[in-house]
Amino acid sequence: MSKNNKTNYQGAKSLKPGLQARHMTMIALGGSIGTGLFLASGGAIASAGPGGALLAYIAVGIMVYFLMTSLGELATYVPDSGSFETYASRFVDPSLGFAMGWNFWYNWAITIAAELSAATLIIKYWFPESSSFLWSVLFLALILGLNVLSVKGYGESEYWFATIKVTVVIIFLIVGLLIILGIMGGEAVGFKNFTAGDAPFHGGFFAFLGVFMAAGFSFQGTEMIGVAAGESNNPREHVPRAIRQVFWRIMIFYILAIFVIGLLIPYTDPNLLKGGIENIGVSPFTLVFEKAGLAFAASVMNAVILTSVLSAGNSGMYASSRVLYSLAKRGKAPKALAKLNSRGVPINAVLLTTLVGMTAFFASMFGDGIVYTWLLNASGMCGFITWLGIAISHFRFRRAFQAQGRDLNELPYKARWFPFGPIFAFVLCIVVILGQNTAVFTGEKIDWYGFVVTYISIPLFLILWLGYKWTKRTKLIPLNECDLSPTVKPAE
Repeated sequence: MSKNNKTNYQGAKSLKPGLQARHMTMIALGGSIGTGLFLASGGAIASAGPGGALLAYIAVGIMVYFLMTSLGELATYVPDSGSFETYASRFVDPSLGFAMGWNFWYNWAITIAAELSAATLIIKYWFPESSSFLWSVLFLALILGLNVLSVKGYGESEYWFATIKVTVVIIFLIVGLLIILGIMGGEAVGFKNFTAGDAPFHGGFFAFLGVFMAAGFSFQGTEMIGVAAGESNNPREHVPRAIRQVFWRIMIFYILAIFVIGLLIPYTDPNLLKGGIENIGVSPFTLVFEKAGLAFAASVMNAVILTSVLSAGNSGMYASSRVLYSLAKRGKAPKALAKLNSRGVPINAVLLTTLVGMTAFFASMFGDGIVYTWLLNASGMCGFITWLGIAISHFRFRRAFQAQGRDLNELPYKARWFPFGPIFAFVLCIVVILGQNTAVFTGEKIDWYGFVVTYISIPLFLILWLGYKWTKRTKLIPLNECDLSPTVKPAE
């Protein structure tokens, strides 16, 4: 950006670091604990049995661990709010960075709208006759306010949102253990539900594959730490600490929670398949709390799930606006989106993202459930594409580091198990992407409607990538020409 363009902006010249270590940990942790655990876990157990669900979540958890360590190595060496866009542009190809940035922005901007629609459905548990439009306005105003104030406002709100979710999971695990042992809820359950029917594994390979996909969606959001690193007070210390803590916490919370649900609720329980935004009363968490005699369980879980969807919307607003800001700084988006207010917030990027979030208002006109489903389908596999890009970028970064004769001791944080980690994550991401909806191919005829709805994200990404590559004539950057200079702040 030229000097003249800089002077046209009234406000800060760069993003202002304001995220502390506790914020970083909770941003990564809170981003992955939400409706995927509170609601989708029940359907996973019903589809593949407790053993199948447990195995799928363990496999995806390991993949996410490798992705997080890859991202940690990149984010500590080059802390930048552009994150995935920056790394792909510097270590792979500028066209891939362009596509990664816009893909990520689109994914989370749409997620804001989807989460707002979900919030209106949840609030109707208490106020069934209330206006969807009114609740959408109120929730969007809340998210916008938290993001416009400062990065610290986002960090503090996300810290407390995540704290609520973590607290509920811990209470759930304690209550579940007491029921299993017979201390609460009557007779000890033991392992009988884990082996009921044809459990622990049920439904065969394709059922397991479907749960594998659902588990992947559940873990999405952990990559937020890469964006937040650009506004951390001390990314070289905070990011590695957050990654080390988050992996074990996620594995404990997810794996133990699913194990407890599998022990307490047989996979044949029809309520497991009904759990969803429209029916909080049969969330597996609610069912377990009710087994313990806690009659208010549905209301409590409703409130917790409401904080979860607001947290997801809040994180989506933050991360997508920062990546959009980074794209603008590098000439890959309109320059006006690089404008910062006096508090160092990319105000125009936040406002544009808010406009996309306003599509949630259509929920009041066309029916909440339908719009919510379509908004989710619209974002499709964007999150998995982001993960794929992280694995590729890290592999290329480390290879470039070695090709240029650099000492690995220069890295503030080194990802373990290289090159196995990014290769393993890459392969599993490909499996997840291609296997998203195998059901469209298994019928007598191909379900073309289902095929398009499921896989539309792939051609959209390819259009962005190849379109930019064709118009700008970009090429794969040779390893010995990759820019390995560390930067603390986004490029000016």
